Amino acid sequence: MSLSRTLFAAFALLSVAGCRSGEDAKPEPAPTGEIAPILDREDAQDIHSFAQPLEARVYHIALDLDVDLDAKQVAGKATLSIDAKDEAEEIVLDTRGLRLEKITDGTGKALDYEVGEEGPDNVGAPLTVQIGDARTVVVHYASAENASALQFLTPEQTSGKEHPFLFSQGQAIENRSWIPTQDSPGIRQTWEANIRVPNPLVAVMSAPSSGDPIPDGETHTVYRFEMDKSVPPYLIALAVGDLEFKPLGIKTGVWAEPEMIEEAAAELADTEKMVTASEELFGPYRWGRYDMLVLPPAFPFGGMENPVMTFLTPSFIAGDKSLVSLIAHELAHSWSGNLTTNATWADFWLNEGMTVWAEQRIIEAVYGTERYEQDVQLSLDAMNEEVEGLERKDDSALAIDLTGRHPDDGLTGIPYDKGSAFLRTIENEVGRERFDEFMKGWFDRHAFKPVTSGMFYEELVEYLFDGDEEKAAELKVREWIYEPGIPDNIALGNAEAFAEVDAAVEAFDEGGAPDADAWNDFNTNEKLRFLAAIDSDDLSDARLKAMDEAFGLTDTGNNEVLFLWLKAAVANRYDPAVPRLEQFLTDIGRRKFVRPLFVALAEDEEWGLPIARELYPKVRPLYHPITSRDLDEMGLLPEAD
Repeated sequence: MSLSRTLFAAFALLSVAGCRSGEDAKPEPAPTGEIAPILDREDAQDIHSFAQPLEARVYHIALDLDVDLDAKQVAGKATLSIDAKDEAEEIVLDTRGLRLEKITDGTGKALDYEVGEEGPDNVGAPLTVQIGDARTVVVHYASAENASALQFLTPEQTSGKEHPFLFSQGQAIENRSWIPTQDSPGIRQTWEANIRVPNPLVAVMSAPSSGDPIPDGETHTVYRFEMDKSVPPYLIALAVGDLEFKPLGIKTGVWAEPEMIEEAAAELADTEKMVTASEELFGPYRWGRYDMLVLPPAFPFGGMENPVMTFLTPSFIAGDKSLVSLIAHELAHSWSGNLTTNATWADFWLNEGMTVWAEQRIIEAVYGTERYEQDVQLSLDAMNEEVEGLERKDDSALAIDLTGRHPDDGLTGIPYDKGSAFLRTIENEVGRERFDEFMKGWFDRHAFKPVTSGMFYEELVEYLFDGDEEKAAELKVREWIYEPGIPDNIALGNAEAFAEVDAAVEAFDEGGAPDADAWNDFNTNEKLRFLAAIDSDDLSDARLKAMDEAFGLTDTGNNEVLFLWLKAAVANRYDPAVPRLEQFLTDIGRRKFVRPLFVALAEDEEWGLPIARELYPKVRPLYHPITSRDLDEMGLLPEAD
């Protein structure tokens, strides 16, 4: 038994293992603490949920589920605790394709229910349950066929190549495909779960364990989890696989497949330092432990900030900790996004813009001012590029109109980079000390509660500007939040942050040979700046070959660098890079990388489109539905007979 497996039992109570078995494993609603409020204001109405929470809302979920990796489903029951007006006769839940068996009250009495018509934009359908006087609803069901929140991987898609794997991804409205609840970020819920999995696999979730894992016969084990803090439902997450745990510090650790646990732990060695720095900046960490799960490469995002268990792509592992700003980002969500959450997806910037701002402050505290200033400059560059490339210019507002659209339409760089630039602009104006005090207060006042852009504006005026709306107007706060474009009072970064790199870019663009010595002296941020800044739209094969040989681009272990190199190769129809491109798109399922490369290929009808049409049908089964959803609309799949 390896050290990781030996330590499993010791750390189970502190991290995520756990529970009772078989017939005894029947979770009953056991909510503790305050029920999170529902905001009764116009800007908190969630157009992507069928729920009517001011009439009847879910405040606690108890899941009792069996994971069937062969059938590719989870099945069992969800027991919902309801808070409703006295006169309420029904509750409306969000579902997408759930296979319902029956619905009862807490005593087992059947309740009438109806599944309504499918809504637009893949939001699913309302499930209306006639509750009468019942305040407990038990839904017996199985997950949707091909549930969009769940990805079942074959053994061949894992590092170990021996066992299957399952992971969930709930943001933004995907969890309604495997959990019958009110799937809105404004309807926070406590929850617990019993998860039955086949041996020797391990279940982990985005909640602390509530006991040791208990054998259920000779073939299965049941794990039990309990989250006693109210969270938005998209943060309920599950993974099942051949997993090991390795501690990183007193309250941090990492889970991964045995084949990559050591590599992952080495890359994440600074996590405990980041937690300490974060608490100094933003206030107490209120979730207990901060553990991470490094998933197989099909995971569609860089990371997902599931409480107590951040889900991570393996693509951040570069061998030199150069991409761990991703960890700072997901950790920062423990305050912005998890502790305080956008009530609707129109205000996504309240999650992500605040988190980028916080991420950069964590990086500064742990790695120094130079790296902070470079991160800020890269973010500003990304913001400007995003604004320039948006098809709908109104989407460059922070609070955007998603009427008739899927929440993922707002998943651009704007909420991230413009949001952080907005906060940094205010910070620059009022001073760090005052702004930090304000942000700590924001997190405290709205801990475990939903928030809106309007609330943020109101509190800026009340707490930071001492009630002076003229000050808010002077800083163009409403313009930043509600209008497209970038206001001219933006706080710019340090123009000299990349002075040496920019000089190298100028020399290269003027025809100079690739400078291997300078490249090797660059840190990762500087390499990314160089590749993004050079005039890469008209490079000859000879020029690209010289770059590759000088910089070792094809063989780099840094996926961010490799992505930019492959973008340049596609833009210039560089045939020698095609094998590496195909390998990259086969090995990595991260949407950030996959989508732009396939889009670039598809836009080149003569050279790139044939490559995309040959490759995409092969790699599509390896991708999460979130990654493949919009790629399917690009005409890359063979037409059905």
